[in-house]
Amino acid sequence: MIWRGHVSFGLVSIPVGLYPAESANALDFTLLDTKDHSPIGYRKVNKSTGAEVPASRIARGFEYAKGRYVIVTDEDLRRASPERTQRIDILSFTDQSEIDPRYFERPYYLSPSVAKNDKGYVLLREALKKTGKVGVATVVIRARQHLAALFPCDGALVLNTIRYPSELRDATELGLPGQNAHDLGVTTKEVDMAERLISDMVEPWRPEKYRDEYQEELLGFVRRRAKEGDVEEAEPEAPPPRKAPGNVVDIMELLKQSLDRAPKAKPASRRAKRRSA
Repeated sequence: MIWRGHVSFGLVSIPVGLYPAESANALDFTLLDTKDHSPIGYRKVNKSTGAEVPASRIARGFEYAKGRYVIVTDEDLRRASPERTQRIDILSFTDQSEIDPRYFERPYYLSPSVAKNDKGYVLLREALKKTGKVGVATVVIRARQHLAALFPCDGALVLNTIRYPSELRDATELGLPGQNAHDLGVTTKEVDMAERLISDMVEPWRPEKYRDEYQEELLGFVRRRAKEGDVEEAEPEAPPPRKAPGNVVDIMELLKQSLDRAPKAKPASRRAKRRSA
């Protein structure tokens, strides 16, 4: 759940929880150093010192003047406008067909967050279904206010964030062909043939019949490479140079060096074994 709040329209308030509706299926590649094929980690470093900064020390800052920041916590984001961060405000209702598909951005599911308020959730869902309308709403998600469309789908209420007009490029910047097809040499016969071809290819929309075929082929290609032995293993880290024998051995220094090396060697070794398996 991303957040818990209310859907509000008129005097109606429906408690809901907001959940992602997307599920990423991308292949998970590991970035490697071509020198020794060791995995490369993602490091957050201090730009002044170059030292890595632990997650516990990372804060969100707003630069209000050159080099001067106001630290903003998650609690600050909620306190700045508590009502907006806990409410989906339906501003109006419209036909979904009136919303240009380019504006749709990311879908979320809404679920009743209080069992006794299931009635309000179902009431809004059924009313939208029968009228064929979608709610045009605003919602604050992760410190940003979004425009959104609220509509029923498969028994759920879906909140799909919508891009603002300023976020879409003007297509005329691309130097597109003119609107007059005849002037561009497109004949009536060619248009008629294209229309017939489109008509012949019309079929009901069934999203389950489509899949990411490229990802399947890429995964098969990778597996064949692995089966043929075409794999790279991370080179073991070189052992520390041996010290010349002497009368005094600094055991504490050797222990310190061993402890400093251990956290770096073990995770890299485990990841390399998993990737080469």
